[in-house]
Amino acid sequence: MTDWCSRAAAGETLGAAQAHALARAAASSESAYRELLAASRERRDRRLAAYPADSAPSAAAAAPSAAAAAPSPVAAEPSAGQPKYHGILTFSPKVFLPLTNLCRNRCDYCSFRRSWGQKGAETFPPEVTSGWLQRGAEQGCLEALFCLGDTPETEYPAYAALLAQWGFASTVDYLAYAGERALERGLLPHTNAGILSRADMARLRQTNVSLGLMLENVSPRLTERGGPHFRAPDKHPRVRLHMLREAGALKIPFTTGILLGIGETLSEQVDSLLSIRALHEQHGHIQEVIIQNFRARPRIPMHQAPEPEDHAIARALALARLILPLEVSLQAPPNLNPGITQLLIDAGLNDFGGISPVTPDYINPLHPWPELTALRERCEAAGFGLAPRLPVYDRYLEESGWVDERLAPHVQSAQQRLSGWFTAHAGEPGGARRPTAPLVTPDASASVSSSVTLTMARPASSGAPLEGAISAPPSAMPNPLETPC
Repeated sequence: MTDWCSRAAAGETLGAAQAHALARAAASSESAYRELLAASRERRDRRLAAYPADSAPSAAAAAPSAAAAAPSPVAAEPSAGQPKYHGILTFSPKVFLPLTNLCRNRCDYCSFRRSWGQKGAETFPPEVTSGWLQRGAEQGCLEALFCLGDTPETEYPAYAALLAQWGFASTVDYLAYAGERALERGLLPHTNAGILSRADMARLRQTNVSLGLMLENVSPRLTERGGPHFRAPDKHPRVRLHMLREAGALKIPFTTGILLGIGETLSEQVDSLLSIRALHEQHGHIQEVIIQNFRARPRIPMHQAPEPEDHAIARALALARLILPLEVSLQAPPNLNPGITQLLIDAGLNDFGGISPVTPDYINPLHPWPELTALRERCEAAGFGLAPRLPVYDRYLEESGWVDERLAPHVQSAQQRLSGWFTAHAGEPGGARRPTAPLVTPDASASVSSSVTLTMARPASSGAPLEGAISAPPSAMPNPLETPC
């Protein structure tokens, strides 16, 4: 155990048999568990040192002269009286837009999806999407996350008719339109729309800097009768692995991950991580892996299912850090685990994923995003700073062919805004000082009034859309790039 952990921490690749043995040992022995976490921390710190640009995204690319004159935020020595940091942990300031919660799959653990006509079914009209994108830009977001159900037009003809009414032939049509609107406002799109064809991904590549799809688990057992994916044909691992391979062949920077606590075994967790590693070794496209834990909610089939224990989440994070290649970023959602931030960091996490100052986590609405100042303080207590990043990692921007050339001006603009954050915080790895000006300056002609009321299309049981009001004054929302973090 000690030898395997030490070698993995030093950068060696664990074989499948070794990975399974480490998992079993850590599950049965407290000392082995702690040894696993220690090795994961060492490997995480090696990653922070080896890929400093991921912790200070694009500062050098956007302002090479300034970057040459100033040390990397990861390596920077703090000024007098400031604590010394091991490195910088990151998050992506985003606006989260679920264009529709209609979905053809029925996962037993999901509270997000709805059927057409069901209470709570919602689809954003184009003007609402544009309004929320503008709000995100005004609040300093850099990422526009489009997350929605799987191909609802194949299940609900009324939804397809609604898209046609708006001038879209498909959900992907709408996503391409929404991506263009995001780019116009200085936001970089990242889309997770479930299973997409190769042609669909190739099209979205023109407006997205990265795409995502959770593998969740590689075991087909979970799709059998009584399993959480029995009523979800798009959750079969064969289908999901195929899309992940196609994304790699298309050279799309990609986010994936596993879901804990849905009935999988420890061995199946390890197999899933090994499958992700194999995909990355073939194509090099996995930019980050999410370790996401199931949270029980009312009115879902799994409402009484036990949630993963804290040590099981930490163990999965540590195993992922030792199994995955060093360059792959590792994250866990902080809003699902607000009480164990220190443990997540101890287990090898280097990124907290997307955090929004504008929109809730529509997938997990009972779990609000963390307050950035509090999250920064937790990171500092663990010896780390906290800083924003782009929704695509720098190594994919440095090598040609990964991001569509038409996106270059938009990426450069986002790089410059992000570089401004680091310039304002030079010598302060944890972000102890506020920038003197907003880092996102929206087009005044496209500004959304704080008093405007936006509406969302809600399909009634008859199939006719209803109008329901939602509003939130942008002025009341903090700018994540202006907040000391």
